[in-house]
Amino acid sequence: MIRVIALTEPGRQLAERLTGLLPAAQLCYKPQPFTGQVQAFFQAGDRLIFICATGIVMRTLAPVLEDKYRDPAVLVLDEQGRYVIPLLSGHEGGANHWALEVAQLTGGEPVITSACNYLHPRYTVGMGCERGCPLAHLEALYRDCLQQAGLQPEQVEALSSIDIKADEVGLIALAEKLGLPFKTWNAAQLNEEDARLSTRSEYVFRTVGVHGVAESAALFTARQLGGNPAELLLNKQKTARATCAIARFYPGDDGANGADPARKQN
Repeated sequence: MIRVIALTEPGRQLAERLTGLLPAAQLCYKPQPFTGQVQAFFQAGDRLIFICATGIVMRTLAPVLEDKYRDPAVLVLDEQGRYVIPLLSGHEGGANHWALEVAQLTGGEPVITSACNYLHPRYTVGMGCERGCPLAHLEALYRDCLQQAGLQPEQVEALSSIDIKADEVGLIALAEKLGLPFKTWNAAQLNEEDARLSTRSEYVFRTVGVHGVAESAALFTARQLGGNPAELLLNKQKTARATCAIARFYPGDDGANGADPARKQN
C-alpha cells in the first residue's frame, strides 16, 4: 500500500493527482491523530509519500525507525511537486528508484543525496533519418541539439536508433566520429517507451512500427544503461531529413554505471 499524506490544501491537490497516477495509492489528508496514524502506516510496511516539511516527517517517524533493511521507503515532496526527496530506505528500500519515478509524474527533480552516482545524470541521444542522409547533416543536427540542451559531447553515453537503421551509413559514421557506441532496437522494444513520448506520429508508426524513433530510442537506451526509467531532456528536434532527441537517466544500484563496454573500447 502507498499512503500519500498531505497537511495543506495545496498539498492535498498534489496528493490527489498522485493517487490517481500511482497504483494502490491512498490519499490521507490531515490524518488524525497524526503521529499515531502515520507511525501505524509505517510499522505496517506501507510506503509513504509526505507532502510537507522534512522535519515533521523525521520527528514523527524517528521513534519507530528500525533499520534500512526493514523500514519501508519514504519520500517527501514540496507542495508544488518540484522536488522529490527519498528520505528513508534509499538503496535497500528502493526509495531512490521510486523518487525518480515520482519525479517524472510531477515534472519535478529528484533530490538524491546518497553517496552514489545518482548525483551524476547521464545522457543518450536518439536519432532517426531518411535513407542516405549525409553525415554532415546528421552531425549538424546532433551538435545543435547538444547546444540546446546545454550539454558537452563527453556527457553523452550512446547514439541510438531503430534496428532498420543498423546499416545507416551516416549514423554509423557519426557514432564513430564521436567515439560513441551505436545501438539499435526493434519496434517492440522501442514501443515500451511509447507513453513517455512528447509527440506521436501515425505516419511514422505506419512506416516503421513506432510513434517516434528519436525519442523512443533515446529513452530505451537510457533505461538499458541505467536500469531506471529515463526522462526526455530535449524533445524531438526535426529537420527536413532527420530527427534527434536527448534522454537523461540516473545510473542504478544494480551495477549499472552508465558506462557501456563498447564505449570504453573506443
